[in-house]
Amino acid sequence: MDAVRVALLRDVLAGTEWLGATRRFAGALRGSVVPHGGGLLLVGTAGHEPWHLAAHLVDEAAWSGTPELAPTLVRHDARPSDPAHLAVGLGRLAAARRGETLLVVTPDAPGAPLLERVHDARQAGATVLALGTGERELTAMAHETLTVPDGAELDLDTVQHLVSAAAGENAVPPRRRHRFRDRLSRLADRLTAPPPPPHW
Repeated sequence: MDAVRVALLRDVLAGTEWLGATRRFAGALRGSVVPHGGGLLLVGTAGHEPWHLAAHLVDEAAWSGTPELAPTLVRHDARPSDPAHLAVGLGRLAAARRGETLLVVTPDAPGAPLLERVHDARQAGATVLALGTGERELTAMAHETLTVPDGAELDLDTVQHLVSAAAGENAVPPRRRHRFRDRLSRLADRLTAPPPPPHW
């Protein structure tokens, strides 16, 4: 879904709770990763790996100048022979520490092994964000949740588009650093400018 379609979707959703909810969740995501310089881990369930959300966050990270939004995709069946960006397995969650953020996307039941790893990551100090159907145990562990219940007017895939777009949009533009020569030139202009006319 491109930026034009996201904008049209937002027009359609104006006045609903979804715009505020997705922006709040995106703000929590951004607020968790930016101060720590990144450390975003993204994991789904055994039956659903959030490739699409990972790709959109990578795009938003580049477009918004917020590299901290680019996630590490953690996979259930990663193999050492996979390309490096696809070879990160669930063992990475055991190494999660304070300052890292774990975004868990669950369109179906997360299963006990994943819940145990999420619990361990939280105990180690990682921030846990949950985006999914509102599974009770995961919701209880999460610092921030966004629930897309069955039968909602939006599906989870659409909500992921809104979250990733909002995460990039809400980024503060980087402050422009002026070089020394630029500052020196402005100072010289002020010193050599003619004095203002006298007021009588």
